[in-house]
This record gives sequence, structure tokens and C-alpha cells, in this order.
Amino acid sequence: MIKLENLYKSFGDQVVLNGIDLEIKQGETLAILGRSGTGKSVLLKLIIGLIKPDSGSIQIAEKEMTKMNIKELNNTRKKMGFLFQKGALYDSLTVEENVAFPLLRHTRKKPSEIRDQVKDLLNRTGMIDSAKKMPSEISGGMQKRVGLARALALEPEIILLDEPTTGLDPITAGEILDLLHQLQEEHHATSVIVTHDIRTVRTLSSIAAVLEKGNIVAEGSLFDLERSRSEFVHAFLKQASAGVDYV
Repeated sequence: MIKLENLYKSFGDQVVLNGIDLEIKQGETLAILGRSGTGKSVLLKLIIGLIKPDSGSIQIAEKEMTKMNIKELNNTRKKMGFLFQKGALYDSLTVEENVAFPLLRHTRKKPSEIRDQVKDLLNRTGMIDSAKKMPSEISGGMQKRVGLARALALEPEIILLDEPTTGLDPITAGEILDLLHQLQEEHHATSVIVTHDIRTVRTLSSIAAVLEKGNIVAEGSLFDLERSRSEFVHAFLKQASAGVDYV
């Protein structure tokens, strides 16, 4: 479903991704691990086409993203849902309007159909009671729930999640993970999760990759990573398991 080959990305003199190769099969969930500032979020933005690589290949369902025109790119993006780290809700729209936005923009559904779908999405994410509220009136955890509902609105084949539990208290983080796990079982979507939270990896991912200095230094199941010969991987997993950011 997703195939990255020899992917490079720099910003000025800073090399962020240094020849990344990854392959994610349909229905798999890949967790991208690594310290802050190592290009994990950049990788997600490359996959969805928000930024372009300096070189390399990005294939989505065997179609080359880097060679698409804007129309083809937008059509491919409709197959993807993106949960931003901060939720990225529109401040001027209510909760229900935020979730309805992609449906209004990218479908020809009737207003009544959109209302029913938004209600269903907010019910499933536990946000129906806040439908009329503005983003500023709800907590960070609730904003992530709304962001998730919006990301699922077009019933995507691919879901990209940027730090879904960062900044949340343990109870709220657990609720988000339970919700994501439930949605995985319902939709069987292909997912890529950027995280440093080992609980997220254990709960949601089938495979994981550790990114360090622009390179994938370990890849496989969490069991495989725990037996890696890389000193960095061992140090990272130890810190992450203790709930400490490895910076």
C-alpha cells in the first residue's frame, strides 16, 4: 500500500531523511519511532504530499506520488486521513463543522447525509455532546478526538497519525488508544503512526521502525527491536519505556 524508496529530504544544510526505504502492506500498522527532530513528522508530510522529497520514490497503491499533477495528488489524498499532532482544527468552525468540512469539499452528498455521517463519527469518537462547541471550548484530548473524526470522514484506506497521545494525561491517552484500536479492527486501514510512546506501539502497531540521523537503524516487531544490536535502539526503548523523551 505504501512504498518508500531511497527517499531524501533536506532543509538547507540539515539532512532530515537520508535515503529511507520502507514498505507497508495493506492493513499493516507501522510505528515510526525516534527522538525529537529526527524527521518523523516530515516523513508523514511527504507521504501525504504536503511537502516534496529532494529525491526518491513515494508509491501509494503502486502509484508514484512524486510525479502526480495537482489533480491526481488531491484524488490520492482523498484516500488518506491525517491526524495532526495538535489536532489542527479550524478555530472559526464548530466541532461538527470541522468534521463536515472534508465531506462538503470532496463529496456530493446531500446535507442530510452529511449531517447523519458527522453525527455517527462524533458518536464513535465520544464527541457528540460537544458538536456545537468551538475548538477553544474543548480540551486538547477532545480536540484530538475531533481531529480523528475528521480524518475518518472520507473513509480513508490509509490513516496517518502524528503523535496521537502526546501531551495527554495517561487516562485520556488510554482512551485514545482504545478508540484507535477499535477503529483499526472496524476499518482494517493501513496506518502509519509517529510516536515515542511504547504503549502506542504495543497497542496499535504490527511493525515498527526506528529513525535516527535520517536513517532507519532498526525495523521489525517490537520483539525484534528489543533484541536489536544497536546501542541507540536499546537506549531509546529504555527511555521510552520509562516515559522519558529521548532528546
